[in-house]
Amino acid sequence: MTRRSFSLTATAALAQNRRPLIATGGILHETNTFNPKKTTLADFATGIGGEGILRGEAILREHEKANSTMAGVIAGARQYGFDLYPTITAGPQTIGTVTDHAFETLMKELLEKLRARKFDGVILTLHGTMVTESHAHADAEVVRRVREALGPAMPIVVTHDFHANVSEEIIRYSTALITYKENPHLDPKDRGIQAARIIAATARGEIRPVQALEKPPMLYNLVFQNTYHGPLKPITDESKRLETQPKILAASVAGGYQWSDIPAMGPSVVVVTDNDIELARREAKRLSGMVWDTRHGLKLKLPDAAEAVRLASANAKHPVVLMDTGDNIGGGSAGDSTFILAEFIKQKAPGWFICISDPEAVKAAFRAGVGGVFDMPVGGKTDKLHGEPVRVKGRVKSLSDGQFMEPLARHGGMRYWDMGLTAVIEAEGSTRDLQNILQVTTKRVFPASLNQLISTGIYPDRQRILVAKGTVAPRAAYEPIAARIIETDTPGTTAVNPDRFVYKRIRKGLSGMY
Repeated sequence: MTRRSFSLTATAALAQNRRPLIATGGILHETNTFNPKKTTLADFATGIGGEGILRGEAILREHEKANSTMAGVIAGARQYGFDLYPTITAGPQTIGTVTDHAFETLMKELLEKLRARKFDGVILTLHGTMVTESHAHADAEVVRRVREALGPAMPIVVTHDFHANVSEEIIRYSTALITYKENPHLDPKDRGIQAARIIAATARGEIRPVQALEKPPMLYNLVFQNTYHGPLKPITDESKRLETQPKILAASVAGGYQWSDIPAMGPSVVVVTDNDIELARREAKRLSGMVWDTRHGLKLKLPDAAEAVRLASANAKHPVVLMDTGDNIGGGSAGDSTFILAEFIKQKAPGWFICISDPEAVKAAFRAGVGGVFDMPVGGKTDKLHGEPVRVKGRVKSLSDGQFMEPLARHGGMRYWDMGLTAVIEAEGSTRDLQNILQVTTKRVFPASLNQLISTGIYPDRQRILVAKGTVAPRAAYEPIAARIIETDTPGTTAVNPDRFVYKRIRKGLSGMY
């Protein structure tokens, strides 16, 4: 699959010897189509870490000190000598299908801002997995409408998450598309800088991007999408090596997102070159072949919650991190799964930590106050997929507003986080040396930062067992302190075994569909 270059001419900025003006913005959503809860405009307003919908200069203020894609775009504007015109960004927690009302409202504002001035190029920071009620690949619809509004000669560079499900349509309407290379995502800022470099050179008429797409016919299970180890590492390394070649502007290998039931679901390879479509096609096909050749080693064999807790308790070194794969908050799960919590209590496991999203439990803890008695069912309240509520007895150890900061490059690069009102419960069975800790939050926050614990008085390296509700994303934060990481086969809307779901719209015959 390929895209011919648009008929680009030297821009007005080049002709007038002035700094190019580049518009930037995006509507970002990772849509879990198996989550029945629709994503509304109010969910976009709430945001991922509390930022909500940002407009204009607020985008620059929010991201300038972060390690996000937009932070890279900001840094790249300075480095490559162009001015930025920030429009609108919106990105809620991963939930279910986006309502048409939310999409059309945000899309209308984005287009109004893009039509308001004359630009020399556009950088769209998208996720690559947004599904709306009317559009199976809504990211492509965003780019199509921007292309329609701004014309065939406008350079449009698109950034995507590593988990993007890339379609031929978005390749057709964009000038260049690049995805994160790394999972956990430690490189979003680098990709923003890369997008800035491509848009600047294109706007000045120095390069003429063309791109090719290949999609190996497979599901690449999230369990194997760690680009720092395992089957993907040499492929990721090769994509980086390719970008050292003068003619290759970008080489992206996206793992795909298995909880979006759409035709484009699955891994993708996109290679962007400077006006050499045959080179783009050849290298895209070669990288795609490397991805396809790993398929025989992608067999799932994970312990369930009971076995995982037994293994963690018996491990000689600590802390042991249990990845609650079925309740992967970043992937669109509820954040209140109780399967592992139930096993902690049943097995009397020592020195555990788990975070549960449960606004009712938070309210009860605040009523009791610090030092007060806590005794109520926790979790399992969103739906019937993530276990039943589990009774937890103990005392309220601390209360907080739930806000914290992550200054380092962690998964996704976000700097400011907001869990909402948050309580820490010291559960029954605790001793002075080994405390069983339940953290209950008002909002779902995926575990990308150890400061989620530290900010509420929890020292993760002192716990024997830590639960992170994710699969690969938490590793950037947790691997440095973990004696062992155990991926746990738990049920939920992000269960890693595709046999737990009924797919209706994906391509037929994909390898990896057990």
